[in-house]
Amino acid sequence: MTEYERMVRGLLYNPGDEEIMKEQVPYQDRLWELNQMKPSQFEEKEEYFKSVFAEYGTGNYIELPLHANWGGHHAHFGSMIYANSNLTLVDDGHIYVSDYVLFGPNVTIATASHPVDPDLRKRGFQFNKDVHIGENSWIGADVTILPGVTIGKNVVVGAGSVVTKDIPDNVVAVGNPCRVLREVSDRDREYFYKSEKVDWEEIGEC
Repeated sequence: MTEYERMVRGLLYNPGDEEIMKEQVPYQDRLWELNQMKPSQFEEKEEYFKSVFAEYGTGNYIELPLHANWGGHHAHFGSMIYANSNLTLVDDGHIYVSDYVLFGPNVTIATASHPVDPDLRKRGFQFNKDVHIGENSWIGADVTILPGVTIGKNVVVGAGSVVTKDIPDNVVAVGNPCRVLREVSDRDREYFYKSEKVDWEEIGEC
């Protein structure tokens, strides 16, 4: 079994393998070029995402700079996704992001990890576990999502959280390690911030 085959199967492998690097480095070069683009270069940026990402829907907007080990080549993005600046995709494994997800600034999604055993780590071994983020979730600023995590739909992950375990649907979760604080409730439909009410008459009902 080649190192590349071990990588895609989620086994321990050498990320510096010649075959892997030969495929990975061109994506890193293209990502460097993407990050030099002007905010007004909408078409060029869209072409990058459509050609490099594993999947890329419609209506997405990703603020630059973007950081990604494979340039986003293992990222599967749905539609209507917004990502603020400095999104980091450690996309050695696959990252699945559903529709209508929001990312605050400086979010890190990591699929790659290293063994605890020091001898294995000294030899440079790595392994990857995929990450899934459900529809209409909001990932706050400076959140870190660790390998193998699944976040449900309609979830809010509070700023600065470190997500080490799966998060169920329809909850607010915060902290390090990230834990469920409460469920999303009817009160959230009435108040958008502390005691400030949603003016449904002005903005229109959903």
